[in-house]
Amino acid sequence: AQAVRAAGVVGGLVGDIKRDADSLGRDLTEITDLGRQIEEERQGLAASAQTLAVDRARLAALVDARQKALADREGARDGERRRADQLAQTAGNLKDLIARMDGDAAAAEAADRAAAAAVESRSALHAASPTRLKPAVAFAEMKGRLPWPATGTPAKNYGDSDGYGGQSKGISVSVAPGAVVSAPADSWVAFAGPYRSYGQLLILNAGEGYYLVLAGMERIQVSVGQFVLAGEPVAIMGPGGIRSAAAGSIGADAPVLYIEFRKNDAVIDPQPWWAKSNLEKARG
Repeated sequence: AQAVRAAGVVGGLVGDIKRDADSLGRDLTEITDLGRQIEEERQGLAASAQTLAVDRARLAALVDARQKALADREGARDGERRRADQLAQTAGNLKDLIARMDGDAAAAEAADRAAAAAVESRSALHAASPTRLKPAVAFAEMKGRLPWPATGTPAKNYGDSDGYGGQSKGISVSVAPGAVVSAPADSWVAFAGPYRSYGQLLILNAGEGYYLVLAGMERIQVSVGQFVLAGEPVAIMGPGGIRSAAAGSIGADAPVLYIEFRKNDAVIDPQPWWAKSNLEKARG
């Protein structure tokens, strides 16, 4: 009887040991799997860290190249601004001012192209940059596609009486006080600042001999030599009152934006260039 009891005790102990061994085996398997997962994650983190380091180095190189190019371009713009100011003081009228600017505008385009080439040569990432330094489409191909520089009410059209015995060479639009004025096309800023009776005057060189003239703003937000994109904000209108000859000629109290297009030395009708058929449709 004692032997039977002893065998039962031993059998129970063997069962307990087997269960403990099985549990320990499962624990060891889990620990092994966990160790493998940790090692895989460690290797993944190391690879990610290496990729991040490479990306940071490439980004740093791009930023450095961009800053150098912008610094070089800003130095050129300082000279362009001084030349524009000198031309504004000596030019007798708008036609003379634009004619005198032709050489300077060509130089500005060449400088911008050089800056773009410099950035591209310093970093292959330039191709992914959204920044452009020249028009995406030739201006002549934009006829009937230009966006309005500001929403407003037409007050005087091209060819109407200018109120001084002549004909209007551009369009006058009454806009809301503080309205934002945008560039109608990709272009270089050829002149930005006060000029005679025009008030704050902005002349954009759209290339191919085309110039876009905007006047009557209170504040211009771009500088000479800068490249701007179509639709990019370039100026802000004032609170109202007569601030330019265009506003005075129509006796307007609201801010008046004056728009004039030129091809080389000649004034041209801007009407066919707009995406909408006439100024009435430009109302908000």
